[in-house]
Amino acid sequence: MIHKVIALALIGLTSLANGQAAAKEDNSWRIDSGEEWNGASRELNGLNGLNGLAIENNTLSPTGKEGTYHSKLQRFKKKRSAQAITLTASTRWDNWEPTEKKVCPPTLGDAPIFLAKGPNDYWILGRHRAPRKAGFESTSANLEGFDIELQTTPHPKLFNAPGGLEKSAGGYHAWQSRDMVNWVHHGCVTAKHAKWSTTAEFVDGKAYIYYDFPNDQDPHLYIDDDLTDGKPGKDVGLAFKDPSDGSDCVIIRDLDGKFHLIYEDWSPIDAGRHSWDSPLAGHAVSDDGISDFKILAPAVDERTKPTGKFKEYPHPHWHADDPENFPARVPAKEDTKHDTKHDTKHDTKHDTKHDTKHDTKHDTKAKIKAGSQRAFAKYEVHEPEQHAYGDWAAIAIGGQYYLTADYHPIHDKIRIGLFTSPSLDQKFEFIGELGSGHPDPDIGFAEGQFYLINQTKHDYVSPGPWVEKVEARVGVDTTNDGKADTWSDWAELKESYDHIEGFSKQIQRIPASMDLSELPAGYGFCFELKLQDTTENASKPMLESVEISFK
Repeated sequence: MIHKVIALALIGLTSLANGQAAAKEDNSWRIDSGEEWNGASRELNGLNGLNGLAIENNTLSPTGKEGTYHSKLQRFKKKRSAQAITLTASTRWDNWEPTEKKVCPPTLGDAPIFLAKGPNDYWILGRHRAPRKAGFESTSANLEGFDIELQTTPHPKLFNAPGGLEKSAGGYHAWQSRDMVNWVHHGCVTAKHAKWSTTAEFVDGKAYIYYDFPNDQDPHLYIDDDLTDGKPGKDVGLAFKDPSDGSDCVIIRDLDGKFHLIYEDWSPIDAGRHSWDSPLAGHAVSDDGISDFKILAPAVDERTKPTGKFKEYPHPHWHADDPENFPARVPAKEDTKHDTKHDTKHDTKHDTKHDTKHDTKHDTKAKIKAGSQRAFAKYEVHEPEQHAYGDWAAIAIGGQYYLTADYHPIHDKIRIGLFTSPSLDQKFEFIGELGSGHPDPDIGFAEGQFYLINQTKHDYVSPGPWVEKVEARVGVDTTNDGKADTWSDWAELKESYDHIEGFSKQIQRIPASMDLSELPAGYGFCFELKLQDTTENASKPMLESVEISFK
């Protein structure tokens, strides 16, 4: 099976890599713009070549539940043989569905971090809420995929490994799964001062765990070569001296191995009134992920117009956690309005029950009391009012990068937002939203699908950006009379995805291709497509391009 997948991937990737050069030699026929989609269509039996379909923003999609496309015959002076037809879908990603039950382990608290070492080796990091059930006594247990003796817990799908029985150091803990259903708790991976962990990567068998210190400030780093021993790894300390306030960063390695850090930049907004998020996300890169981060152009920039006016607002944790670096003053009367009551009024009861009493920025008890001191952030006022995004997470699929984040729209409830870009060198574009509640999301690939886990009452799953159902067939003119006389069978085409060894957040995209080598040689070729929206959500099949390659 794996050999077949690799073969199809090589066919698809070769055709894509050689597309431009091949086109000059008439060795491929490619359609990838609205003008070309329209120009290549033909009427069939009195029906429009775009029957039930529309072209918008250079993509082809059904106007209702289904539609068909009939192309004209592309003719050649000499006979040639078709190799493959490859379809490319829109980079939008709308086909997320809520899971029936939470994917995260039931004892996980606060913002989850999701990592995959590879097939059947999935990890979630987060704070630990010890399970309690009166009269419960644990017993020994065995679980497929684990060669160590485990202990039962009050939750039937949750088990403690030996590391999970070690005394907690007060920071983030690690859970491991082979199937995204059963979870094994391995215990602590960071100390208490690193309780504001935000993101992680696997590198050469080691977990790079980044944490803010203090909360919403400079990213620091733990490196742990054993997530199973119940003990924190090595505290490397400061990784990136962020020149702005705000952090809640995400780390993702590109295929060259460089570490890209995307972080909140609060300089254009009163973050305290916008769920501690911002319309601006900074971007920095490092060769080793440990130091020497170089600041690049912003990854996300949704700022409105600057006014040249500057104001301040307090943060509840900076001075308390790091008084030496964050001096404080007694807030003025108007500053006391900056308590977390404003932020949590949009959160669900489910969201807040996962928070500890004192260790979360959404704690409704964290009001500024008379006489208390706070460190302050400075920002430039922008007009009109701005949407805010933050708590970033990232994944790449076949070179297309995606960000998920908190999304707090103007005068509305907080939810999940999604962005995409064809390159880390380009600004990310907002492409959609889902859910409700304060998410602090993360995203990953496991068990053949994508998981968007978060701290609201719903996690989400998706088969990937490709949306079903797309069928295709190709016709050949073997007699040079301008008509197709031989056709391939109809076949359903779809992308598929797989892990890339050595990377947690880079996912291989296997193109939606059909082998045409069995078709006879001909003087012309055409194709037909059937697009059917089989989902109940907002997504639908959306094609950006079609390419027929020739030998």
